[in-house]
Amino acid sequence: MKQKIIYAIFTLISVISYGQVQLSMKSDKTDYNGKEVVNLTIVLELNGNNLEQKSKIMLPDLSKFNMIGSGSFNQIVNDSDTNTAIDQYITRIALEPKQKGKVRIGSVLVNVNNKIYKTEPFDIFIKDIEKKPIANLANDVYLNMEIEDREVYQDQPTIAVLRVYSKNIDNLRRVKNIRLPQQENLNVHAVSLKRSEIDPSGYANMASQVLAVFMVFPNESGYVEVPSVSASVNTFSTKSKIASNKVRLNVKKLPEGSPQSFKNAVGNFKVDIYCPTKEKIEAKKPVNVTVKVSGEGNLADMNLPKIEESPDYEIFAPKITSRLNPGLTGMKGEILAKYILIPKKAGELIVKTEAFAFFNPVEKEYVNLGQEKLGLTAFSHDQVLEARSTVEKVNEYTNTFLETVDSPVLKTTSFKVKEKSKFNWNVLFVNITILIGLFIAYILFKYWQKKQTIIKEKPTPKPLGSVAETEKEIRESLKTDISDYFAYLENLKIAGDYPKFFETFDEMDAEVRNQYFQSSKEDFKVFLERQNGSSVAESYQELLQKVQIEKYSPITSEDSINDLLKDIVKLYSLISK
Repeated sequence: MKQKIIYAIFTLISVISYGQVQLSMKSDKTDYNGKEVVNLTIVLELNGNNLEQKSKIMLPDLSKFNMIGSGSFNQIVNDSDTNTAIDQYITRIALEPKQKGKVRIGSVLVNVNNKIYKTEPFDIFIKDIEKKPIANLANDVYLNMEIEDREVYQDQPTIAVLRVYSKNIDNLRRVKNIRLPQQENLNVHAVSLKRSEIDPSGYANMASQVLAVFMVFPNESGYVEVPSVSASVNTFSTKSKIASNKVRLNVKKLPEGSPQSFKNAVGNFKVDIYCPTKEKIEAKKPVNVTVKVSGEGNLADMNLPKIEESPDYEIFAPKITSRLNPGLTGMKGEILAKYILIPKKAGELIVKTEAFAFFNPVEKEYVNLGQEKLGLTAFSHDQVLEARSTVEKVNEYTNTFLETVDSPVLKTTSFKVKEKSKFNWNVLFVNITILIGLFIAYILFKYWQKKQTIIKEKPTPKPLGSVAETEKEIRESLKTDISDYFAYLENLKIAGDYPKFFETFDEMDAEVRNQYFQSSKEDFKVFLERQNGSSVAESYQELLQKVQIEKYSPITSEDSINDLLKDIVKLYSLISK
């Protein structure tokens, strides 16, 4: 008997040491009013090296709520009592209640080492809620803004991803007119507005799609709330507006001890100053000086170092140009400040920039670059003339001679266009008369040619044929040469005239639909499905949606227009065969 007890004790100890699994779910409170959000926290703890999670966490039925947002992260917690490391997987879900009264939240399931663990269900109480119109639900479509890194320094960027969720995949294509958040205490720059592929098995058995990726630069410390991203959902009968969740950022204040020259530059930068011209600089004449700031960070929003004023020269406000692209830690590229500088006297002069410093969030330290200097030498007008070569002097002397000296062989007045004191109306009337005569002669010739063609035709009438043949002949006579439209769209794309690009596309689409006697786009889609199959009709519908997305997109890139033009040429070439 004692041996059995000892064996049972050792077995129990081995099971406990082998691993422990704890799964729990709780809400932030039990009673809510109608406007409050229900926050659920799911915690999975794995204490043991041989524990393997075989499945994702399976949520209960949440059909009585609207899911506003969700997020998850994992961490390792050290247990001081047992001196072991515990893996924690934490998931938070924000829900909006649809009905009042007592609502039961079911169990959460997870499979660890082929064993099912679950939580106990519990009840929450919802007070009276404000009923929203069904149209505001936008056919069960909602947006979710995801920001993984929510703890950043002031003016340090964080990446935000906008996703759309719906149980019906067709609803994802109806989301349009995306408007990124705008607020005074943060700056937002788009990274990509190109939609991703649709994931049919997304979160909670709903299809999902990435609509936009953008960078958020908070410009003040403390808790900063990123406002919602809005969009519209166009259905056959209504047009609804939807909004994403709000995200709260913990913006850390920059460390103390910043240099006096530091303003708001966060990242890693370099400053250069140079004179692009290679010619000699002449006093009291303008010269171009460029200040270039390159690197990666909040380039688009930071204060650029200016050129300091000096009694040796006069300086004017710069022209700012930039070449920026999204990077891993901010906007990457360079910004050029092009100044016009006029030296006031001849001699050596030093052009200085303001002292510039920035904070490097990777190294967590300030970097003071100080001032950048550019040495210039200004010459007087006589010195510039003396420095010219013999050929330049001969050319200048010849030009001066031709402009000022009246030669008996070649008069200088012959190089100038004489201005006439009055307009010769007789010449205008004669030219107009000649043009009218030529036009009348051309009309008479075309009339005679048409008459001769009619005489040569056979008197026997052509058979009428069937209705389909007659329709085909009329369509051939109305057939549009869309290759001209393709060439014109290509020219508009190269020129960057995107509004004219979309206007020309609409005109081409109308011409092609008239060719097939279809007045509306919906009728034309039905016609394509009947004549060319459902795949062509679906491609036509998707192309129209792509055109609308690019047309109303706040930022239109050359690559997206190029891809759109390829789709237009491919589809309309197939339709107009």
